Amino acid sequence: MTHSLMLASRNSSSHAMFFILLGIPGLENYQFWVAFPFCVMYIMAVTGNIIILHIIRIDHTLHEPMYLFLAMLATTDLILSSSTQPKMLAILWFHDHKIEYHACLIQVFFIHAFSSVESGVLMAMALDRYVAICFPLRHSSILTTSVVIKLGVAVMVRGLLWVSPFCFMISRMPFCPNKIIPQSYCEHMAVLKLVCADIRVNRGYGLFVAFSVASFDIIVISVSYVMILKAVLRLPSGEARLKAFGTCASHIGVILTLYIPALFTFLTHRFGHHVPRVVHIMFANVYLLVPPMLNPIIYGVRTKQIRDRVIQGCCGKDV
Repeated sequence: MTHSLMLASRNSSSHAMFFILLGIPGLENYQFWVAFPFCVMYIMAVTGNIIILHIIRIDHTLHEPMYLFLAMLATTDLILSSSTQPKMLAILWFHDHKIEYHACLIQVFFIHAFSSVESGVLMAMALDRYVAICFPLRHSSILTTSVVIKLGVAVMVRGLLWVSPFCFMISRMPFCPNKIIPQSYCEHMAVLKLVCADIRVNRGYGLFVAFSVASFDIIVISVSYVMILKAVLRLPSGEARLKAFGTCASHIGVILTLYIPALFTFLTHRFGHHVPRVVHIMFANVYLLVPPMLNPIIYGVRTKQIRDRVIQGCCGKDV
């Protein structure tokens, strides 16, 4: 099946309006079964994030900065996971390897734009924790609803503006006869490798966007938590210190589940020529699916208000 797809792609013209997504090369005999855990994780991601959004929407006591940012994170996770997983499952289960040219560019846009948005939302959540712990009496006056909305709009606009040139530059370039993408979704570097032209500007811009977004967000997050750590260690009560650390533990967990696989995927795509392809592709899928799946679980377990609401909904009684 894979061999015939590759021949068909190579025989097509350089202006053919589709690409071929191979899925998970190296696991062709097991792709049908590999799809089941991915499907379960996707269902968990969609269900968990919808529950988070529903709880925040109906409970007006949760209309506070922390939960508004959490709602932004849940929305971003829904978009990010849904931009890749349905097509990936269609590839693994039904051998639907073709993806239309414009659909591929749209997928590139959504993956990179909302990865940037997710990173920006995590940065905003770190700022919220910093203000809440270091300036508890001024928290509500500093982070008003208006400020929260403006921060949300800012990270959204940043993602859209930084990533839009990706698709514009790629759309104006010629492609080689071979239109095989050896993974399960369209990613900027994977598509760029199929271009029959000088791609140094594209690669340079991609590196600039990745490093500028990640570096800025990681610096702000790191500085915020250094300041939080200093403030917490000055608290006189051990119980108060433990409670303050607890409020940040869930956020740190979410940050790690996003940045660790994202960093591995980014580095192996550009520099990891000796990393087995199947390892790279599995991490690329994990990067887009595991954080959206884990975020609702982490916040559901660590956040009492959300946990109580879920228990109330399951048990049909007040908690």
